[in-house]
Amino acid sequence: MRRLSIALALLFCCVAPAWAQSGTWKQLFDGKDITGWEHVGPGRFVVERGLLKSEGGMGLLWYTREKIGNAKIRVVYKLASKETNSGVYVRIPERPTEPWMPVNKGNEIQIYDPGDDAHCSGVIYSFSKALARPYRPVGAWNTLEITLRGPHTIVYLNGVKTADHTQGDPDPPGVHEGDPARGRRPDSGYIGLQNHDGGSVVYFREVAVQQLP
Repeated sequence: MRRLSIALALLFCCVAPAWAQSGTWKQLFDGKDITGWEHVGPGRFVVERGLLKSEGGMGLLWYTREKIGNAKIRVVYKLASKETNSGVYVRIPERPTEPWMPVNKGNEIQIYDPGDDAHCSGVIYSFSKALARPYRPVGAWNTLEITLRGPHTIVYLNGVKTADHTQGDPDPPGVHEGDPARGRRPDSGYIGLQNHDGGSVVYFREVAVQQLP
């Protein structure tokens, strides 16, 4: 029995996907189509010249193949206008069938440069206050790196820390009525990209995940 257990363990190590090894990035978008993703709500995402482009809304394109936790998520995006509103959703507890469940049961890493300190690019929407605002001009590429480790979330935007939050931390100043429901989010969950409205066009060049040890 012991030999069998060892053999099975070795077999698992051999067949485990390469991205599951610490330090390896797995690309969730191949620049060709949205295989592995599903859309809920109004609007849609299309692939245009190798980029994901949002159209209409409010909807959510979510990655169906696995829940993600204890990992880093890298998202590279650019805005079509200063007023573009979007977000990267994490910790979605179950498969979404409409776009509001992720708002109230997951966390949104906001993409919206004009917002206040609790609702601007790089913050955990209404759950954290901006530590910095390192936005790049409209049309330039921005890189979000989101680290999920248990209940702890850290966000870097363009290499600068913009959010550091642990589930249960006090709400920051600036939270207002109509913000997402309060309460603890799961340590891992589905992730998604928001298409906010018809006037908010955002392009995504990369969505990747790196497993943490």
